Amino acid sequence: MNNAVNDGVWSGTWVAERLGVGLEGDDGLPDLLGLALRRNPKRAHLLVSNVLGKHVPQSPSVVYGHGFRLGRRVRALLGETAAASAVVLGYAETATGLGHAVADGLGLAPYLHSTRRPVTCIAPAGGFEESHSHATSHLLLPEDSALLAGDGPLVLVDDEFSTGNTVLNTIRDLHARHPRERYVVVALVDMRSPEDTARLHRFADGIGARVDLIAAASGTVRLPDDVLDRGRELVAQHETARPDETPEPPRGRITRVDLRWPHGLPDGGRHGFTPAHRARLQAALPAMAARIAEALPAGARHVLVLGFEELMYAPLRLARELEQIAPDTEVRFSTTTRSPVLAVDDPGYAIRTRLVFPAHDDPADGPGERYAYNVAGAGFDAVVAVVDSVADTPALHARDGLPARLAAHTPHVLLAVVPSYVPTPSSTTSERPAMLSEPLRGPAFSSYPPDEVGWLLRDLSDVTLEAPTEEREEAIQSGGAHYAESLPVEYQPSEQYQQLFHAALDASAARIAHAVGVVTETVLNEGSPRPVLVSLARAGTPVGILMRRWAQFRHGLDLPHYAVSIVRGRGIDANALRWLAAHHDPRDVVFVDGWTGKGAITRELAQAIEEFEKTEGITGFDPEIAVLADPGSCVRTYGTREDFLIPSACLNSTVSGLISRTVLRADLVGPGDFHGAKFYRELAGADLSMTFLDAVGARFQEVTGTVDSAVKELMTEDRTPTWAGWRAVERISEEYGIHDVNLVKPGVGETTRVLLRRVPWKILAKAGAGPDLDHVRLLAEQRGVPVEEVGELPYTCVGLIHPQYTRGATGADGRAVNV
Repeated sequence: MNNAVNDGVWSGTWVAERLGVGLEGDDGLPDLLGLALRRNPKRAHLLVSNVLGKHVPQSPSVVYGHGFRLGRRVRALLGETAAASAVVLGYAETATGLGHAVADGLGLAPYLHSTRRPVTCIAPAGGFEESHSHATSHLLLPEDSALLAGDGPLVLVDDEFSTGNTVLNTIRDLHARHPRERYVVVALVDMRSPEDTARLHRFADGIGARVDLIAAASGTVRLPDDVLDRGRELVAQHETARPDETPEPPRGRITRVDLRWPHGLPDGGRHGFTPAHRARLQAALPAMAARIAEALPAGARHVLVLGFEELMYAPLRLARELEQIAPDTEVRFSTTTRSPVLAVDDPGYAIRTRLVFPAHDDPADGPGERYAYNVAGAGFDAVVAVVDSVADTPALHARDGLPARLAAHTPHVLLAVVPSYVPTPSSTTSERPAMLSEPLRGPAFSSYPPDEVGWLLRDLSDVTLEAPTEEREEAIQSGGAHYAESLPVEYQPSEQYQQLFHAALDASAARIAHAVGVVTETVLNEGSPRPVLVSLARAGTPVGILMRRWAQFRHGLDLPHYAVSIVRGRGIDANALRWLAAHHDPRDVVFVDGWTGKGAITRELAQAIEEFEKTEGITGFDPEIAVLADPGSCVRTYGTREDFLIPSACLNSTVSGLISRTVLRADLVGPGDFHGAKFYRELAGADLSMTFLDAVGARFQEVTGTVDSAVKELMTEDRTPTWAGWRAVERISEEYGIHDVNLVKPGVGETTRVLLRRVPWKILAKAGAGPDLDHVRLLAEQRGVPVEEVGELPYTCVGLIHPQYTRGATGADGRAVNV
C-alpha cells in the first residue's frame, strides 16, 4: 500500500482507467507518482508523490535523499560563488520539508518557506496565491526582513511544477519588491505543457531575469476534455462510503516523549532557517532520536513517524536518524495534511485509507477537518506523531483528536512536541524591543475561550521546568534558587479528592457568586465606568473571568481582561505594564486576585508600581487589588472578608485554564519578554476550569438581590485595611519558632497551596472549622502532615512550611515529620 506499485499494479491505474488520465514522459514517472481524486472545482485529479513524505508513508532516507540530491544539482548549476549568496524558498504545506532538504543539499543557503499561519509579531515580507489549491493564501514571514532583500539567486522549491502559475505569482510579487537577476525553480516532477513552458520563458524575458528549472523527472498529464465532470461524478459516487472516518475508540496506548528540543532552535523554516541552525540541529538529532527509540515498545519493527502539516522537516530528520540508529526497525515517514482527498481501498489507487480528525492548531481560516492518509491498515507497530506546540491543544487530545484516531489503528502512539519558534520582535535604536508580543489566548494557550482572558505571558510549554517538591524546597530555603525559577510537579487528585472538590463547589457556588457580585459592583461604583480587569496569574484569573461575566450579566458590559505575572521579591512584569499602558489608559486598570493571606502580594504590587513609575515615567496605575476574599484585611476592595473555601484553590492548573504558575528565569525570559508559564494541554481530560466558572455563573441570578443590599451597606463602612493578617502571621512565626513569615501561609487558599506545592510541616486549624477544611484534612492525611486545632486563630487555617527542611528530615518522598 505504501509504494508506487501495489500487488504489481501502478497506484495510478484506478484513476487512469476511469477518467482517461495518463502520464507521458520519463520512464521513472510511475515510480514517483500515483493518482487520486479530490473534490476541487479547478482540478479533479491529484498527483500523489511516492517520495515526498506527505500522503504516502515512505522511507525517510528516500524522502530526504531526493531533496538533498536536487540541492546538489542546484549547487553545481550555480557554482560555489553564486550558491553562497542564494536563498531557498519552499512552498507550504506540501513542499516545506522538500525545500529544507534542497537547502541542505545546497549547503550554503538560508531557507524560508511560505506559511498559512499568521504570526502577529511578524509583518509579511510578501504573499501570493496558489491557483489550483483548495487553500490558496501564502504568507512570507522571515524573522530577518533582509533575507529576501538580497540580489543573489532565489531558489524556489515545490513538489510538482504543473502549470507554473504559483511560481510566476511568487516571482512577480518578490521581483517587484527586490529585483534580482537569477531564479532557479526546483521540483520533484515537471509536468508542464509546452504552452506553460513557453509562458515562463516569456515572463523571464519580460522581467529581465534568468529562470532555470531542475526536476527529478518530467512529463505531462494527458486529460480528456470532460475530466472535471467525470471527476465530480466519481467523487460523488464514492464519497458515500468514506473508509476509516467514523471515530473508533482508541485501542492503543498514547504516551508522550520529551525530545528535549534545543532551546531557541527554530522548528523549521517558517521564519528562516540558517546553516548555523542546520548544524545545531544535526548535533542534537542523535540524542533526540535515541529518546524516541527508548520510548518505543519492545519488538516494534514497523514504525511510522508522522509529521504535522507544515512541520515536515523536523519529523523527517528525526525519522531518518531513527532509521539509522535502529537498523532492525522499518521506519516510514509521512505527514498530516489539510488537503481533502477521496480514499479508495484498491491496489491501483494512491490513497487507500484516510483518517479524519479536527484541526488542532487554531487555524486562521477557522476549524475544519484534517487528514492522515495510508496510515490505517498499514500494520504499524507504533506511530510517532510529531506536532509543534501551537498545535498541542485540547482539540489534539480530544476523543476524536489525532492521537486517539491513530490509537484505533496501532497499539502504540508516541506524541512528541517541538516548541513552535516565534521570533523576538527586532530591536530599534533603543534597547527595548519595538513591539511587545500580543496576548496569548485559548485554545492555543489555555483552555479558556479566547474572549475570556488574554495572557500577557510567554509560552514555555515545551521547556521542562518541573522538579520534585523536596528538591525545590531545599533549593528555595537554602537560597540556591528562587521559587519562580521552577515549577512543582502538577498534583493529580485522587478520586476521593475530586469528589470533595465537586461537593465544595456545589455547597459554595452561591456564596462565591455573591462575593463576585459584591467585588465587581464595588469596582464599577468606585472606579472607571469601563474598567480593564488585570488578573494576577494564576489564582486571580478565574476571579477576573467571573467578574467579567458578572459585568456582562448585570450591565451588558464587555470588559477587557488580561492576566499578568507578579513574583514575590521580584515584582510585577514590567513588560506587561508597558503593553497595558500602550493599549489602555492605566487609570482604567483594576488588578484582580483570588484572596489575600498576609498581604505580601499587596505590598509587592504597591512597591513594583512605584518603581515602575520612577523608571518608566508612566503613571496612572492604581496598586489597589480587588479580591474575592480578604481574610487578612489587606485591601479595601473585596467580596468578603471571611476565610472560606474557594474551590478554585483546591486544584492547580486544572481549575485555572490548564496554565502553570508563572516562571521568571533569566535563561528563559529575556529583557523584552513577558514572564513565562506552561500550558498543560495533556491534562485536558481532567480540566475543570469551565466547570468551576459555569457553576458559579449559574448562581448569579439568585444572588442579585443580596449583592445589591451588601454593596449598599459596604459603601457606608470603613474598609481601611487593618493588616490584622500580617500581625497574626508574625505572631505565629515567633510562637512556633519559625522566624520567617514567608514560611507561614494563612487562610484556606494558601494552606491548600502549601499542601499541593511545598513541603508542609503542620497545619493549624481553627477549632470547630467545618466542611471548608475537608479537602485540607484529606491532603494532610495523604502527605502525613499533622493537623493541630487552635482556639484563637484569625483564619480558618494556617499552613506552615517545614522550617528546617533537609532531605533527611523529611524523607526522599517529601513527607513531613514532627521535629
